Amino acid sequence: MAEAGTKTPRERYRAQVRTEIKERAWRQIGEAGASALSLNAIAKQMGLSGPALYRYYANRDELITELVTDAYRSLADTFRATAETGADLTALANAIRAWALEDPQRYFLVYGTPVPGYHAPDDVTRIASEIMAALLDACVVLPSDRPPTPFDAHLEGHRQWAGDHSAPPAALHRALTFWTRLHGILSLELAGHFTGMGFDPARLFAAELDGLLRR
Repeated sequence: MAEAGTKTPRERYRAQVRTEIKERAWRQIGEAGASALSLNAIAKQMGLSGPALYRYYANRDELITELVTDAYRSLADTFRATAETGADLTALANAIRAWALEDPQRYFLVYGTPVPGYHAPDDVTRIASEIMAALLDACVVLPSDRPPTPFDAHLEGHRQWAGDHSAPPAALHRALTFWTRLHGILSLELAGHFTGMGFDPARLFAAELDGLLRR
């Protein structure tokens, strides 16, 4: 394909239309959720016929895949940029919280309730593994004098989620605990479940992170 500076007018127009379709899809997701995403509704908003829009995205799943890919790529780039500064787990945790708060619908598309009938292709999950690699790198350098646990041994035998990373079992356990517990707080915060409870979610997030770092 031609480079950005040498694209033909047709290629530039196609890229512009695909970008507008994605922007309208994000708006639709924000209003009604990803499960209600409708290419026909987007086509109507853009003044296109259904068949005309399907020349840009063959079906709903292809559009969702691009949105999910963009979301994962955005977070992976955020993690990589943070990690390249020599940052630790605290910085990575704050980076994902800032990323999530910036666009909650983007967060929920990749970490919320799965879209019924949709299955992400393998290349999308490979991008997600870049995020885990940055997390594991940060966990490997942390000292740990706790004795091995039965779950450490279990993770050692089921480390596909860690990709090719050679992190020891204790680091695998720390990374997975970090990932699940902080996502739990983020999901509740973004869904508004802390509203009216009288405390600052940012302080709860920081306290949970502090507890994880003491493990």
